[in-house]
Amino acid sequence: MRLKEKVIIITGAGGGMGTTVVAEFIKQGAFVVAVDLNIDKNSHENALWIKADLTNLSEIHSLVEQVVERFGRIDGLVNLAGIAQKATSVEEISEVMWDKIFAINTKSIFFTSQAVAPIMKRQQSGTIVNIASISAIRPRPGLSAYIASKGAAISFSQALAIELAKYHIRVNIINPGPANTTMLGQFAADGTNIEEAKEEVFKKSVPLGELIEPIDIAHACIYLCSDETKMVTGAVFNIDGGRGI
Repeated sequence: MRLKEKVIIITGAGGGMGTTVVAEFIKQGAFVVAVDLNIDKNSHENALWIKADLTNLSEIHSLVEQVVERFGRIDGLVNLAGIAQKATSVEEISEVMWDKIFAINTKSIFFTSQAVAPIMKRQQSGTIVNIASISAIRPRPGLSAYIASKGAAISFSQALAIELAKYHIRVNIINPGPANTTMLGQFAADGTNIEEAKEEVFKKSVPLGELIEPIDIAHACIYLCSDETKMVTGAVFNIDGGRGI
């Protein structure tokens, strides 16, 4: 087992990608703390599920205290939580929309990283994996707020990687391409046929010819949280089927 007895916090655990990542981490022997604002009553098997608002700093500190009290350590943090932006021209983006996208896609990563850093520093070990987006490297029109939030997530992660390196804490980034989850349809403009857009727009934009599946992201997260990447930090992994080329 590649993650045997490692204590890993996974945010956004209740989503389509999150549930797969949680299940795969458990298979690899991790003790998973699954965090989401909306927790399904059937989602509690083989993981400690905690409801938390990732934009609320006090709730995040409470979450981290619960984890340390129960397990005594935190070996990894995987930030999967995020929201999409409906295709919107820049002049139509409201301040409320901009702030919400940044709060969930960027500020939550800052909050969670800030909260686990002291524990990982004391341990002199730890790994953080933040999910950004291939759109931060190869943008699509109409998604400027979302793309800006993911670009900020990448820059913050790399700044954190160099700051925490002396404590043997690794920070890496995954850029998923168009993924076969319900979130993909949320990027489409009003009136778009979602299934048609998946085939004609998103799938055709991937050189390898397939949408990215949640299991593809799970495998990348496992790799980055494992001891196999003990010398990898500040790296950006494009799990995108070539979309970023």
